Amino acid sequence: MSQIALHDKPELKRTLNFQVTAFVIIRLAINTLYRMIYPFLSYFAKGMGVDLRTISYAITARSMMGLISPLLASIADSRGRKAGMLTGILIFTAAISLVVFWPTFIAFFIAISLASIGYLIFVPSLQAYVGDQVPYEKRGRVLGITEFAWSLSAIIGVPLAGLIIAKHGWLAPFPLIALLGALAFITLAWMLPKDPVPVKGNPGFWKNLQKVFAYPPAVAALLMAGLYTAANETITLVYGVWVEQAFNLSIVSLGATALAIGISELGGETLVTMFTDKIGKRKALALGIIGNCLATLALPIFGRWMIGAMVSLFLFYLTFEFTVVSGIPLMTEILPSTRATMMASHMAFIAVGRSVGDLIAPSLFTQTLMPGIAANALAAIVFNLLALVALRWVKLPQQ
Repeated sequence: MSQIALHDKPELKRTLNFQVTAFVIIRLAINTLYRMIYPFLSYFAKGMGVDLRTISYAITARSMMGLISPLLASIADSRGRKAGMLTGILIFTAAISLVVFWPTFIAFFIAISLASIGYLIFVPSLQAYVGDQVPYEKRGRVLGITEFAWSLSAIIGVPLAGLIIAKHGWLAPFPLIALLGALAFITLAWMLPKDPVPVKGNPGFWKNLQKVFAYPPAVAALLMAGLYTAANETITLVYGVWVEQAFNLSIVSLGATALAIGISELGGETLVTMFTDKIGKRKALALGIIGNCLATLALPIFGRWMIGAMVSLFLFYLTFEFTVVSGIPLMTEILPSTRATMMASHMAFIAVGRSVGDLIAPSLFTQTLMPGIAANALAAIVFNLLALVALRWVKLPQQ
């Protein structure tokens, strides 16, 4: 299905609309697993008979999987987008099933790492598929819709998982998510067209990766993504502690804050579907990064009052989500010939950015020269300004 055919034939548009809806539902299930670990960490630890420090090793191992995502997702460039998505979902479902049949910490440790591998194969393959099917001038809207699954997992998936855990115990969400994974595999196998027969002599993983890192605009785009993600993580890791200490919030109030962040993320994704294609991806990225700088600056200034802190956090996550989702369609067009490898490299640099933010955020927050969240905010602004500099070097092949 070519981009021209999709543009010209209404029946192909309807097919893609159905596929995008299915993608959102599938990613909602996957993202719920990813996001439910954090708020219910203590429940999982108690259920498996380990302490928080021990279970944190499993979370760290899961995060490190992002560093090998270019190796994993290259299957979608060498074997096809459908093969990539099916492989990812199969690994994800098998991983979750491991916990269902062997509910121990060792199984949990292995399972969330393997599930992350499945996720890191599935998502770049999906994004590459959409990039193949949708003309670049419309791609921001379509990819923005697929990203609704991220915010909806916080608004719908995580609260639902919490209710299930409260009623049936820590293990209860895993059989349901495994079942949804199996249904997703069947749906994708039926819904997606066959991949073209691989051409003999197609570039392998190393050739594709070399293409990405030998192309300066691609490297600039990846650095930009890592930098604005580091900015976000520098605040994200400590905002809960900050508001709890500053305003003595209860766990219920902190949960409400997390829900508000989910709503702000949905707002950012909605803005992408409305404006990013119209104003241009590079301009949208620049506006998003600048807006995030302003929201970050507002945190220490207006965060002395509860309402000011909440509004500033809302705008911080709205502008970040607008930035990162506006960046996805741009990434898909920088190197069309190795689209999946490029998107997987994008996820790897996001993982690196998170790691950098996680590394420096606690030290910044506990230093005594600047009060509260001010030092973290300053570091986040510096990361964002460096991302703006990197954006200047990001160009599409035809530019």
